[in-house]
Amino acid sequence: MKSARGVTRRGWNRPGRLYNGRHFLPGAFVMSLPATGSATTIFRVIPRIMLTAALAGLGLAGTGASAQNSGQNSAKNPAQTWPAKPIRLIVPFPAGGTSDVLARALGQKLHEVGGQPVIVENRAGANGNIGAALVARSAPDGYTLLLMDIGALCISPSVYHDLAFDPARDFAPVTMISYSPHVFAVHPRIAAKTLQELIALAKANPGKLNFATAGAGSAPHLAGIDFALRTGIQWTYIHYKGGGQAIADSIAGHSDVLVNGMLPVYPHVKGGRLRALAVSSARRTPAAPDIPTVAETLPGFETGSWQGVLAPAGTPADIVNKLNAELRRILALPAIKAQLAAQGTEVRADTPAALGNFIRAEIARWAKVVKQSAVKVE
Repeated sequence: MKSARGVTRRGWNRPGRLYNGRHFLPGAFVMSLPATGSATTIFRVIPRIMLTAALAGLGLAGTGASAQNSGQNSAKNPAQTWPAKPIRLIVPFPAGGTSDVLARALGQKLHEVGGQPVIVENRAGANGNIGAALVARSAPDGYTLLLMDIGALCISPSVYHDLAFDPARDFAPVTMISYSPHVFAVHPRIAAKTLQELIALAKANPGKLNFATAGAGSAPHLAGIDFALRTGIQWTYIHYKGGGQAIADSIAGHSDVLVNGMLPVYPHVKGGRLRALAVSSARRTPAAPDIPTVAETLPGFETGSWQGVLAPAGTPADIVNKLNAELRRILALPAIKAQLAAQGTEVRADTPAALGNFIRAEIARWAKVVKQSAVKVE
């Protein structure tokens, strides 16, 4: 193929330089441009000084050196370019539960801030352990995150003998998201109108009341066990694959008693499909001040749905801190706080270290309850 200035000789051109048949032209770069009306690619020579001027006009002067420096800097601090691709937000429960509702609300806001899609994936099973294990095994790059009930995460080491991860070791805590008290609710056909009446009904009919949980070993399950131990009653537990299914079957009348997070339950209480007897927070919630607390009957009783975000262990601290800052900023938005407060959910955003401390304390707390009740999940 004949060589001429402005045309490269196939197989002889070097990246960024032009071969004119005898030697490579100094101070020139090759840019590939599609020929008009043709699929052929032509090459044109741009002297170095002209290229520099052109790039300066585009605000890209010094692109080669600055790109190299930028690459070196981003390699040292990956948070500078995060997020550069879609983020997977794993919810280890079916759609409709507290974690799912929060993930979809926060995912949309993260997308608006970072400009990258946030894909919420429901990976349900084994009380959240399947989805949690997936995240624990994922690359620690900030692109696979876990949003789940921290109580369920912390209970699992005590009830699953073959757990595939260690909640305290295999995750990088990002931030607590919220606290939603459990609601002790019954189907409207149940005669009990108060918690005291429910206790009396259960004592008169030991083992006959069905108690819907979000799964064996879940936080609602352990809350029911703790309540039964303190009151001396017996339930028959029905374990579902997540809170959404437990709520749906309770509304349909297939279970008698339900304990689950206020965020997904309270709308059905307001709609008359369920009757709330008590909330499990230490104090009455402003969203429903007429509903008494369990602690008014059993002093010191407090359970609930503490939701948090975690990343795989080894995720760079700069990315964890950046994500923490973005989530805390989103959770401080008046619209988000009002939306959650209206459903009885309190924003509890905090530092990564605070969430790590909370996880360790909850593991120890629930281990005592599990030991006392001898519950095990195979």
